[in-house]
Amino acid sequence: MHLYQNQNLKIYNSLSGEKELFTPIHEGNVGMYVCGPTVYSNVHLGNCRTFISFDLIYRYLKHLGYKVRYVRNITDVGHIVDDEDEGEDKIAKKARIDQIEPMEVVQKYTVDFHQILELFNNLAPSIEPTATGHIIEQIEIIKQIIDNGFAYIVNGSVYFDVIKYNKTNNYGILSGRNIEDMIANTRELDGQSDKKNPQDFALWKNAEPQHIMRWPSPWGDGFPGWHLECTAMSTKYLGERFDIHGGGMDLKFPHHECEIAQNEACTGHSPVNYWMHANMLTLNGKKMAKSTGNNILPRELFSGENNILSKAFSPAVARFFILQAHYRSILDFSDDAILASEKGFNRLMEAIDNLNEIEPAATSSINIQSWKQACYDAMNDDFNSPILIAQLFEAVRYINLLKEFKETLNAADLESFKKAIKAFVFDILGLQNEKLSADENNKLEGVINMLIGMRNEARANKNFQLSDQIRDQLLTLGIQLKDGKEGTSFTVS
Repeated sequence: MHLYQNQNLKIYNSLSGEKELFTPIHEGNVGMYVCGPTVYSNVHLGNCRTFISFDLIYRYLKHLGYKVRYVRNITDVGHIVDDEDEGEDKIAKKARIDQIEPMEVVQKYTVDFHQILELFNNLAPSIEPTATGHIIEQIEIIKQIIDNGFAYIVNGSVYFDVIKYNKTNNYGILSGRNIEDMIANTRELDGQSDKKNPQDFALWKNAEPQHIMRWPSPWGDGFPGWHLECTAMSTKYLGERFDIHGGGMDLKFPHHECEIAQNEACTGHSPVNYWMHANMLTLNGKKMAKSTGNNILPRELFSGENNILSKAFSPAVARFFILQAHYRSILDFSDDAILASEKGFNRLMEAIDNLNEIEPAATSSINIQSWKQACYDAMNDDFNSPILIAQLFEAVRYINLLKEFKETLNAADLESFKKAIKAFVFDILGLQNEKLSADENNKLEGVINMLIGMRNEARANKNFQLSDQIRDQLLTLGIQLKDGKEGTSFTVS
């Protein structure tokens, strides 16, 4: 019997605005799609919050015994990412500024994205498709939408006809927006646009001669619209109807609204049973923005090289801080807030270390089953991580009482308690105990000194490529080598 058969998981569905009992389409299996990054710059902390939130959801579904297919895309195609389908696409712009190929931009920031999420201890998705790898699928969906009468072609571009679609469907069903209000509040484009209506959005854009990223299509050389890639990749790998679609709150409109419209125009039905949205991360009470300088990147957080925080913080502490808020609430990041989180994190890890030293007694004075179910109840209530963490601090109190011999647990209950703590702290919350034992520290130091010796030998042999490679690869692991008169020393961040 799987755990999910004994637990009633409720998920807040953005589509209904209510918490609903989770019932997957295929029993024991969950299909989940989450919108991934557009890889034109370093992933910022707000994006990381979204991906950590869905990592928690992925981990809990797996813990319950579901077989989960988690699909998260990489947006690597040169499209326009705003409401008006205008402007210069971000990947091509970055490539032009840096004087490199667009795919070099994509590669650089995809690698950065993976490295950062790995530091945060995120599990990799089951499938990570790219937009450029699914151009054919996107073209086929456009053809079907045109055949069904919900799109029109102008000058080599294809636009979705929102007004026509809204006659038989509800454009605004997810965001709660009213089409008449949208029309009334839209500025006139003075005939500069090929669109019939300002609300229409691009399915395919005709590429100007200078546009680098382009593909052949039945309508001429061009590139797909922003919203289309997620429709193509989610349905390809999860089917025309699947369980969960997630992303940041900022994607609800227009991106997810357009996804629903595209799917319904193509297949005749809505694609997703449960829409989930993670809320934003603010910094010192204000929106994070590179333009204002009110912004911090994960590596700046881990290294301490920033003007915002008093010290460096580890990825595990940052993850703990993020999970102390519910994924649907706005979370404000500040020095005081993460310092408090670090204290709490250290208390939790110290208690777990102490738990390993506690001996069983003949009888139990703590109801472990009741505490364990309270942890499940928290997660079953729309993945309520702050309530789960509150229950874990109740466990810290138990551990202190057990240590002082004021409470007791028999062998079976103690083992159950240890297993539950491990499951909730490490498997579900995805935290890591970063304290190395003295023995582990000695082993680490030995390995680094061995690599320093190899590097010194490479330098003596004028093999500077190998010596630089050793130094650079250690640096990516947070180990910095420092060459001085007394030899080479190292620091671990």
